[in-house]
Amino acid sequence: MKVVMLSSVTELHAYIDPGQLTTELGGTQEYCHDSWISHRTAIEAFALMVKTTAQTLQAFGTELAETELPNDTEATTGLLRVHTSKKDKMKEDLQVALSQGKRLLAYINEPLEADPGYNMTQDEMENLATVQRLLGQLDETETAFDDFWARHHAKLEQCLQLRQFEGRFREVRSWLEVMLQRLLGFSEVSVSPAHAQHVLGELSSHEDEACDLLELALSLASDGDKLIENSHYAEDSIRPKCGELRGVCDGISSTLRSKKSLLLRALELHHALEKASQWCEDGIFLLANQPVDRCQSQDGAEAALQELERYLDTAAQHTLADHGAICCQYEAVLNPQLGDLIEKVFQKQSSVREMFERRRISLKKLAAKQTRPVQPVAPRPEVKSPLSSPNPERKERRHSADSALCRKVESPIHIGSTRHASLSEEDENLAVLRRHVMNELLETERAYVEELLCVLEGYAAEMDNPTMAHLIPSTLQSKKDVLFGNMSEIYQFHKRTFLKELEEYTDCPELVGRCFLERMKDLQIYEAYCQNKPRSESLWRQCSDCAFFQECQKKLEHKLGLDSYLLKPVQRITKYQLLLKELLKYSKGCGGCEDLQEALASILGILKAVNDSMHLIAITGYEGNLSDLGRLRMQGSFSVWTEHKKGHAKVKDLARFKPMQRHLFLHEKALLFCKRREENGEGYEKAPSYSFKHSLKMSAVGITENAKGDNKKFEIWCNSREEVFIVQAPTAEIKTEWVKEIRKVLTQQLKACRDASQQKSSDSPNPAGNNNASVSLSPFRSANQKNQKKQEEKKAEPSLTSDPNSCFSPKHKGWNKASLSVDTFEENEGYSSGEDPMNSDTEDEVVRKLVSLIVTFFFFF
Repeated sequence: MKVVMLSSVTELHAYIDPGQLTTELGGTQEYCHDSWISHRTAIEAFALMVKTTAQTLQAFGTELAETELPNDTEATTGLLRVHTSKKDKMKEDLQVALSQGKRLLAYINEPLEADPGYNMTQDEMENLATVQRLLGQLDETETAFDDFWARHHAKLEQCLQLRQFEGRFREVRSWLEVMLQRLLGFSEVSVSPAHAQHVLGELSSHEDEACDLLELALSLASDGDKLIENSHYAEDSIRPKCGELRGVCDGISSTLRSKKSLLLRALELHHALEKASQWCEDGIFLLANQPVDRCQSQDGAEAALQELERYLDTAAQHTLADHGAICCQYEAVLNPQLGDLIEKVFQKQSSVREMFERRRISLKKLAAKQTRPVQPVAPRPEVKSPLSSPNPERKERRHSADSALCRKVESPIHIGSTRHASLSEEDENLAVLRRHVMNELLETERAYVEELLCVLEGYAAEMDNPTMAHLIPSTLQSKKDVLFGNMSEIYQFHKRTFLKELEEYTDCPELVGRCFLERMKDLQIYEAYCQNKPRSESLWRQCSDCAFFQECQKKLEHKLGLDSYLLKPVQRITKYQLLLKELLKYSKGCGGCEDLQEALASILGILKAVNDSMHLIAITGYEGNLSDLGRLRMQGSFSVWTEHKKGHAKVKDLARFKPMQRHLFLHEKALLFCKRREENGEGYEKAPSYSFKHSLKMSAVGITENAKGDNKKFEIWCNSREEVFIVQAPTAEIKTEWVKEIRKVLTQQLKACRDASQQKSSDSPNPAGNNNASVSLSPFRSANQKNQKKQEEKKAEPSLTSDPNSCFSPKHKGWNKASLSVDTFEENEGYSSGEDPMNSDTEDEVVRKLVSLIVTFFFFF
């Protein structure tokens, strides 16, 4: 290399243009080394930042591209949140780089902005170009990243929508499956109108729930369609699910319509059968109540015949015409029980038509017979229908007298024999009907026993089966007694005792009332079952969908769930009164009619006691034992006002015209005042509760039957009217019933008090000379003794019969001070006219009058 040695700066100008040299070297180029170093350092740092940012964005983009989409909603949501956070951090770094590049660019352009005529050096030009190039690269990187992120974010959003759709699909699909199984479990056939109505009501309640569920499922399918319309990447997965949802919804709707249609047809069949059966019953009643004597004349026979013809004209509207057509029309809902019922109804129709035909033949003969001149005979009493005569002996005597009278003339002989035939025919028809009701009683009793055994073996026993223990939920553990109550006790009674005793009366159904009367105490076991029914139903609702019940129902091949069979005892105890009413209707004048009437009254009493006990167990807040108050006589809701005395002033509680609403429970020993609470719950749990407020002991209670201003009001008071309760019943009839029952309770207490007093007087010796120490129970006392005691009592107490409001209380005014003996009644009644029983009547007559006076006195109050 050639080297030139220079001795001065001036010599340098010969080799290098001064314009390329700085002022330090004698040139004209302006140059600041510190500024160049600063610019260069900043540019290199910015370039490094741009490179690093680009690499980071590239790495993040690679990470996003390689990320697998999650399979659940939570993971997808988390991934979307993490990626969005990283994106935001990248955007922050990118914005920092851009802002730094813009500041550097402004710094380079600063001389030019200060002096527009400034000529930038070559270095400044290169620095400016470099910064602008780096900013351009940074902008391109940001744009590419934004496009990539938009696509990635949209895919994550679609993935989240897909996972949410799939989650909702699985949930709704399971609900639809459960609903479909429930609907398939509903029986489309029924054994009675009540059962059909019950199943139809249950189906209607499920119909509302199904409609809401179907609306939810179809809405989800519509959401899936919107995802497909928005070009979702998982279109092939969404479309089949939407179709499946719509298919299941169509299936549920079809099943619901089919079940409801079949149940309505079954109910229609039941109504038709009931209508035909009622027509038969009315026809039999018409035949039995046609006046026999009036049918013996030609006009009477023609009128009776026309009556039969008019009734037969209604057969087309009320009876079933064709057995085969009925079976074909209702084939879809027929089961063995319904088939037997249809057969029985057609047999009944045939029997009734046969009875009508026989009666028509008899009446036609009587109507067509020529009337002979009737010889004048003594008038005879009209013979009533055999159903209207309560005394068979009287009917027989009247029938014998009629027969003897008819023998006096020639023409009535045939009429008398016709009447015998009619009476025999009616008795035979009633006997057939009694046997029909008795057969129904026995058949339903046997079916009832079998159903109880099926439940006890198929459900209750399986709860103790170790192989089924894993299917029993925790809420059902050790709750068998709650779920089934005393069903086992009911089954044992009917199986071992009641069914066998009922079968003994197969040939004499009119006497079956004795069986009910003998077992009336045993039938009270239903009270405990009904009291436990709310707890049982509540437990059933908690566990009805568990696998244990479904498995048991599947093994038993039952179309109905356990809850329908748990209702059987309640239905059975109410069925007895219907059957007894039927027997009583066809047993008028029979030997066991009184027993049937008494058995019906006893069964109705048990039903009332069950109903009252269901209210009694709902009382809350009573600290004592309700069983100590004696038997519950009555219960009901009333409006109550209260009054009480303070000193000589009478104080009325709160507003006089705003009564308290109270539910009263009348026991043998106390009267409870409770406040009725709102009803809540479902089924048997939908019952009111009663908060205890006040109680009155019946031994301290008095009653005023008629309160002023309203025939529905009466007064209950105690402590000489220091505390008065004015009670208003909903109706005057209810008020009368309550007053009568309260009067009975007070009368029984008074009688018990008198009996105890008499027993005490008979047990303790009484000196003959001390007449004031005790009161004799004999009506044969001297007039002086009676007059003396009467004067003493008049001084001590007011008259017992002077209250115009008919007050009655064992402790009313002077009652608690005077002796409650027979002599008191004798003095108030026997001596009011100044008569002496010893002078007017014998001892037996006096005793008879005395008893009559006592009875009159009790019923007067």
